[in-house]
Amino acid sequence: MSTAVLADLVPAATLPRARVRDAALIVGGAALTGAAAQLSLPVPGSPVPVTGQTFAALLVGASLGTGRGLLSMLLYTLAGVAGAPWFAEGSSGSGAPSFGYVIGMTVAAALVGALARRGGDRTALRTVGTMAVGTAVIYAFGVTYLALDTGMSAAAAVDAGLTPFLFGDALKAALAMGALPAAWRLAGRA
Repeated sequence: MSTAVLADLVPAATLPRARVRDAALIVGGAALTGAAAQLSLPVPGSPVPVTGQTFAALLVGASLGTGRGLLSMLLYTLAGVAGAPWFAEGSSGSGAPSFGYVIGMTVAAALVGALARRGGDRTALRTVGTMAVGTAVIYAFGVTYLALDTGMSAAAAVDAGLTPFLFGDALKAALAMGALPAAWRLAGRA
């Protein structure tokens, strides 16, 4: 069983340097997710846009591992709730119907990080499985929150908050299945 994630390959000779490295990776992961959230396209009939933030959150989890990935997404979430305009479409706060997806991304980043630590990002097939699990967690939180926040039925929430995004998520998983194993090959640690 593997015990390393990509972030572990960033050198740090001393404990203080490792802490600085980890802090920079956590802030960088949150910033990447915030930037990716600005790649946003509205979906007709849905209050949830297509964004790059789910892809970024899953990559952050896989690259940073459980602890750093969770902290990165918590930073992203808390800063957005506090008013940083880096949720989808430059929004902030916790009042949007899509806020459940942000909660789901936080949980998914930790889970994907745990799977990556077990080698879930080393091959294309494992990466697809890891991304599918993370995506399912995001939808579980996001669609449930969407239904509760808007008063939609479960079926209507699935139609508005899951179905229109399946193709895009398959594309994101395909990108990840190329990127993560390639990063390991480049590092010479597959």
